[in-house]
Amino acid sequence: MQLKKLILKNYRNYENFEYEFKNNKTLIIGKNAQGKTNILEAIYYLCTLDSVRIKKDSELIQFNKDLTNIKAQIYKQDTDIELEIILNPPKNKILKVNGLKKTKSKDFLRVLSGVHFSTSDLMLLRGEPQNRRKWLDMAIFQVYPLYYEKLSKYNKIRIQKANLLSSGMVNSDMLDVFNQQISIAGANVVFMRKKYLTELEKIAKIKHSIIALDEDFSLKYITSSDEFSSVLELSETIYKKLNEIKDEEIKRMQCLIGPHRDDIDFYINNIDAKKFASQGQQRTIVLSLKLAELQMLKEKINEVPLLLLDDVLAELDNVRQNYLLNAIEDDIQMIITSVDTLAFDDEFLKNVDIIKISKGEIIK
Repeated sequence: MQLKKLILKNYRNYENFEYEFKNNKTLIIGKNAQGKTNILEAIYYLCTLDSVRIKKDSELIQFNKDLTNIKAQIYKQDTDIELEIILNPPKNKILKVNGLKKTKSKDFLRVLSGVHFSTSDLMLLRGEPQNRRKWLDMAIFQVYPLYYEKLSKYNKIRIQKANLLSSGMVNSDMLDVFNQQISIAGANVVFMRKKYLTELEKIAKIKHSIIALDEDFSLKYITSSDEFSSVLELSETIYKKLNEIKDEEIKRMQCLIGPHRDDIDFYINNIDAKKFASQGQQRTIVLSLKLAELQMLKEKINEVPLLLLDDVLAELDNVRQNYLLNAIEDDIQMIITSVDTLAFDDEFLKNVDIIKISKGEIIK
């Protein structure tokens, strides 16, 4: 899989952007706030239909413009494929593959696949639970495209239930209908999250042990219904818990349990890494997770995904920086952003295309 060309129109600070990728390694350099990150964000949006930096798609549209267009040409399985996304809120986003509209997200997802690693990821452990949930969801989208629709369905029901609770005029029968629906939708989300994390943990353990020989890494998905053997059993447990807290939810006018409140805990030698790990240890965990994400994606889709590194190398020490670069196989297409070339040795720069960005434009 290879990204051959990216075209942006009215995207963030780019009125018109077009670039043809001719090398497996591309370095985008420029001062801060010039638009380097926006390029990687657009590529990753083509992979996941989401961005860690936004709450609404409208945030991607250039100021005073009505819509944005993200287009890419990729080469996959000896075939040229064109992807296009048109965002024109409040209308639904338009997804096209080779000019044909796709009504289901799963038909668009996994056409282009990639792993995004940024400086904000280095704060994954110390950040908010919602950041960890979003990282997890976006990683799962690419391995299991159906998950996108399952999560969307859960969120739709949850919002409807939340609106009912916040109205202060709760109809008990209607609330029960929502609880039945949300228990099934929520069970599907939790089941797939745990399945993904179980597989990811196995790979991350190995990656982590290479840097930290005397440390054992593990993780745990934190949810209100932890013990289950099937989606059906889980949905029944969630429904039971929702009935138990029904009065409390009505009183507080909030949805108190569900995947939207779940979290992930990380451990080094069975000690809570979010509380007690050093900054170096936390960065080793995140680096291990990202490399595991890359390997797992490659194995699951039987294709070589993109690797998008957003200013992350400058934030890693020499040990972790070298481990990251040495762990990347030659067939992986890398697109990297940096303020300059100082973080890279001459040998690495020999086969790298360099783009210079300033104020949303390529400097020739």
